[in-house]
Amino acid sequence: MPGFIQITDTHIVPRGALAYGRSDTATALQRAIGTINAKLPLMDGIDCAIVTGDLTDHGTPEEYAHFASLMTNLDLPWMAVPGNHDRRDAMRAAFSDQPWMPAEGPIHWTRDFGHFSLIALDTLLEGAHHGALAPEALAFLDASLRAIGDQPAVVATHHPWMHAGNPAMDADNLRNGAALMKRLEAHPGQLRMISGHVHRAVTGQIGRIPCQIAPAPCHAVATDHRQDVEAALTLEPGAVTVYRWQGAAHGGLVSDALPTVTFSGPWPFQD
Repeated sequence: MPGFIQITDTHIVPRGALAYGRSDTATALQRAIGTINAKLPLMDGIDCAIVTGDLTDHGTPEEYAHFASLMTNLDLPWMAVPGNHDRRDAMRAAFSDQPWMPAEGPIHWTRDFGHFSLIALDTLLEGAHHGALAPEALAFLDASLRAIGDQPAVVATHHPWMHAGNPAMDADNLRNGAALMKRLEAHPGQLRMISGHVHRAVTGQIGRIPCQIAPAPCHAVATDHRQDVEAALTLEPGAVTVYRWQGAAHGGLVSDALPTVTFSGPWPFQD
């Protein structure tokens, strides 16, 4: 059955540097790529990876070049949307040869997996931590949903609309997500919204729409539900998220967090 892998918030910095002076994001991405490549023979149907924003930490050409060099080792084609740490023009220039990259404007794209479609939306507001969907994004979404009829769809963004429970991060999520959710609610097929930005695995539901936030392969945002506390990073084990369409009677899109740390096993349950 078809599927894809979500990588998010890689925050690549110049070679030899650490993000925030602590997080070795390049090594974390290398580890994630190694994990994906090793697991691919066991995951039938995975045909691409998507990167849901914050590819780099400052959006510089040097950082995008470093990101691109690391991604050459991935045994899958990949595509991406920008996050608040990215810069659209620099990202477009770095990946202008990629078939998913539009020649101008916001970086939106779609991919047809047969059983479902993926619609990726650009939520970047240059210079802001929070995100928003421009009128062009909503028009792109409308056209994409019309084109697929009642086919199930996954909508991918960097900024989530649902609150994750961390006030410092929730303040910087998607500001006009109500307009997005109104359109998703009206779609006749199954829908799911997936995002990044929070560096944690969080699930919820808005109306009938399941919403997921994916963990990052590098640092996490510390869990802290108190008000008026600034966001902080922790060096927790990283992960990527695997999505596969299950064809059984009770199937649909199923997700699984794949840790990118080294661990023992597998062993049979019986000695």
